[in-house]
Amino acid sequence: MAGLNCGITIALLGVLLLNAALPPLGVEASEIAVPHGSGITVLIKPGTPTLPAKACYIVVFKKHVTTLSIKSGERTVFSFSCQDPENHFVVEIQKNIDCMSGPCPFGEVQLQPSPSVLPALNRTFIWDVKAHKSIGLELQFSKPRLRQIEPGESCPDGVTHSISGRIDTTMVRIGTFCSNGTVSRIKMQEGVKMALHLPWFHDRNISGFSIANRSSIKRLCIIESVFEGEGSATLMSANYPDGFPEDELMTWQFVIPGHLRASVSFLNFNNSNCEKKEERVEYYIPGSTTNPEVFKLEDKQPGNMAGNFNLSLQGCDQDAQSPGIFRLQFQVLVQHPQNESNKTYVVDLSDERAMSLTIEPKPIRLSRKFVPACYVCLETWFCNTTLTLTSGSKHKISFLCNDLTRLQMNAEKTISCTDRRYCHKKSYPLQVPSNILQLPVQLHNFSWKLLVPKDSLSLVLVPVQKLQQHTYERACNTSFRYLVASAVPGQDLYFGSFCSGGSIEQIQVKQNISVTLRTFAPSYQQDISRQGLTVSFRPYFTEEAVFTVTPDVKSKVYLRTPNWDRGLPSLASVSWNISVPRDQVACLTFLKERTGLVCQTGRAFMIIQEQRMRAEEIFSLEEVLPKPRFHHHSFWVNISNCSPVSGKQLDMLFWVLLSPRTTDVTVIIIAVVGGGALLMFALGLIICLVKKKKKKEINKGPAVGIYNGNVNTQMPMQSKKFQKRRKDNDSHVYAVIDDTMVYGHLLQDSNGSFVQPEVDTYRPFQGPTGDCPPSPPPIGFRAPTAKLTTDEPPPDIPPESESEPYTFSHPNKENVSNGNTDIPLLDGHKPAEPGE
Repeated sequence: MAGLNCGITIALLGVLLLNAALPPLGVEASEIAVPHGSGITVLIKPGTPTLPAKACYIVVFKKHVTTLSIKSGERTVFSFSCQDPENHFVVEIQKNIDCMSGPCPFGEVQLQPSPSVLPALNRTFIWDVKAHKSIGLELQFSKPRLRQIEPGESCPDGVTHSISGRIDTTMVRIGTFCSNGTVSRIKMQEGVKMALHLPWFHDRNISGFSIANRSSIKRLCIIESVFEGEGSATLMSANYPDGFPEDELMTWQFVIPGHLRASVSFLNFNNSNCEKKEERVEYYIPGSTTNPEVFKLEDKQPGNMAGNFNLSLQGCDQDAQSPGIFRLQFQVLVQHPQNESNKTYVVDLSDERAMSLTIEPKPIRLSRKFVPACYVCLETWFCNTTLTLTSGSKHKISFLCNDLTRLQMNAEKTISCTDRRYCHKKSYPLQVPSNILQLPVQLHNFSWKLLVPKDSLSLVLVPVQKLQQHTYERACNTSFRYLVASAVPGQDLYFGSFCSGGSIEQIQVKQNISVTLRTFAPSYQQDISRQGLTVSFRPYFTEEAVFTVTPDVKSKVYLRTPNWDRGLPSLASVSWNISVPRDQVACLTFLKERTGLVCQTGRAFMIIQEQRMRAEEIFSLEEVLPKPRFHHHSFWVNISNCSPVSGKQLDMLFWVLLSPRTTDVTVIIIAVVGGGALLMFALGLIICLVKKKKKKEINKGPAVGIYNGNVNTQMPMQSKKFQKRRKDNDSHVYAVIDDTMVYGHLLQDSNGSFVQPEVDTYRPFQGPTGDCPPSPPPIGFRAPTAKLTTDEPPPDIPPESESEPYTFSHPNKENVSNGNTDIPLLDGHKPAEPGE
C-alpha cells in the first residue's frame, strides 16, 4: 500500500515539472531575429495594466523575466507564461539613424522587423534620426494625413504618431497626431524622433511616411496643413500644454483651395514674462505688400482669408527668475464664403468689341494692420485677387470676399474710325453695359478711347443733360463725373472733369480723346440711367477744343482752361461759344487781374467777339485782363497760348452770369419830352416859312411863261467825280497800316524812343458768324489795350457805301468766306508787300 502511494506521488510530480518546462497551453513560442548592422533594438517590457491581473512573465530559455531586449544581429525564441500577454507587455522597436557620420537612408520608411513576426502586443516603432543643425529633415505623410491631438488624448483607431525635435541635447515635443487630418508634412532640423504607436490587434504593416533631405529651415519646425474641402484643424505650439521653448520660432503653412475661406481663432494661450523681444504671431500672405502681418496673441485674429497663408509663433527671451509659460492652441476653420459670395453672376460681353473688364482690390494705404485678401473666381475654381474679362465671350464669376466694398471694377472700350467716309456724321452712345451694373462691386472707371484718322476727322460729345465743369469755385458733388483727356500719344492734355446739371451743351475736340466715367458714390447706378453721352465724328478742325455753353439764368457758369494747374499747352487754342438769350444780359468776369503768363516765343491773345454785331476785341494775356463786361448778344471767347516760360503757364478761370435786361424810366421820359419839344419847334418853323413864301408871291405879280423850242429843257447834271463806284474799286482798301502811326504811343520805350514793330497784316474773323470761333491774330500783331471794333454803330456814310466798312487787306486774294472752319494757330505770316 505504501509503495503504491509513493508511485502516485512521483507521477504527479513529474507531470508538474513537465508542465512547468513547456509553454502554457494555447500560447505559441515566438522567434525574433534582428538583422546585423540594422541599428534596430527590440524591447519587450511591461506595459501599464488596465486591470489588476495575475502575474505574467516572459519565458526565455526556461527562465521567467519581465524584460527582453533583442539587439542588432541577435536571434531569440521566447514565450509568455499567461494567456493574455497583450494586457501585460508592450514591444518597442527603435531604430537609430545617424546622419552625422554617414549618409541618411532617405525615402519611404519600412517597418522592421515585420509586424507579422512580432508577438501580438501593443507595439511602438521609433525612428531616432540625428543630423547636423544645417541639415533640414522633412517627414512626409501619405494619406490619410495627420490630425493633432492634445497629450493624453486617444485616437479612435488607437494609431498615434508622436513627433519630437531637438534643440542641442534637449528633446522638444512637436505634437501627437492621429490619422484622418490635414497635416501632410513636418520639417525640422538637427534631428527628429518619430514614434508610431500601433495597438496589438491592428494589422498595419506600413509606416505611412517617408523622410526627405531639406536645407536648413532656421527655426524649430514647419508644419504643413492641407485642406481639400471644408473642415477645421486644431493645432498647438511645441511642448503644449507645457511652455514653448524660449526665443524659438515655429511656423504653420496652410494650403487652402481658392474657392474656400479660412479663419483663425485662438482657443487657449498664455504669455510668458519676457525680458527681451515680444511674443507674437506673424501672418504671411503671398502677394501681400505688407508681409509679415504682426499680431499679439490677445488681438483679434484674421478671418475669411482666401488662398494659402502662413502663421508663425515667435517666443522671447524669458525672465530667468520667473519665466512663466508661453503656449498656444488655435483652430483654423475652412468653409465656403457666405452671403453674396455664394452667388454666381453672368457677365455677357459676347456682343461687345474691343472691351475689357477688370475686377481688382481697391488700393489701400500700407500699414501693419492685417487686411484679408478678396478673391474673384472665374467658373468657381480659378480664383485670384484680380480678374480680367474680355469681350466676345460670356463669363460666370463669383466673389470670395467678406466685404465686397473692398473691390472695384475698371472697364475700357475702344471706338475707332478708320474710314472717314463710313464714320462721317455717325453717332455712338457711350453707355455702361447693364450686366456690368448688376454686379455687386462698385464700378470705379469706365473709359472709352475714341480714335479718329489724323487730320481727317474730329469728335463732338453731346450729353443728354447739360454738363457742369468741375472747379474749386463750384465743385461737382454728383455720384459720377466724365473725365475728358487727350489720347494722342505724347500729348499731356486734360480738358476737364464734368458732371450733370450745368450749362455745357457740347464739347468739340480736335483729335483722339479718352472719356472716363468715374464714380464717387454708390448711387451712381440710378444716376447713370438719367444721363448719357453721345460721340459723333465731324469734319476736322484745328482748335484743341470748342465748348458750347448756354448759361443758366439762376447761377454763375464757371469755366476754365484745359490742363488746369499744369497750364494750357504751348500754341494751343481753345474757344467757348456762349449763348445769351434775347431778354438777358451776360456779364463776363475773370477771376484774376493778370494771368501771370510769360511768353518765351510768340504771343498769347484772348479774343472776345460779339456774334451778331461782329464787334471784336483782342487782349494780350501777358497784360492786364479786361474788367467785367456786359454782352447783350451771344459771343465767342477764344484763348490762344504762346510758348510760355517754364513755371509761367497759362491758367485762366472766368464765369458768366445772366441777368434780365432793364430800361431806365428817366431816359424814356427825357426822350419823350425832348422829342415833343423838337416836334413843336419843327412845326412852328414850317408854318413860319410857308406864310413868308405866300407873302412874297402876292407882291411879285403874275408870272408869264414863254416856250422856246430850240432850248434844251433838261436840267444840266454835275459830272461824277469818280466813274467807278466805290464798291467797284479798292480806293477804300489799305494794303498795310503802319502800327507806329496808329499805336505809336504804345510802342515807346522808357527812353521815349520808338520800338520798330514787326510787319504783318491783321486778319479779322470773316467766317460764318455763330458757327466758328474767331481766328487768333498772327504772331507779329501787337494788340492794343483799347477796342479795335466797338459795339457802337458806325458814323453816317453815303448810301452806296453803307455796307462797305473799311477793312484790312489780306495777302491772300482768295475769298475768305468759303465756309472753311479751320482756325489757324499762332503761326508766322509773310509780310505784305506794298501795292499788293
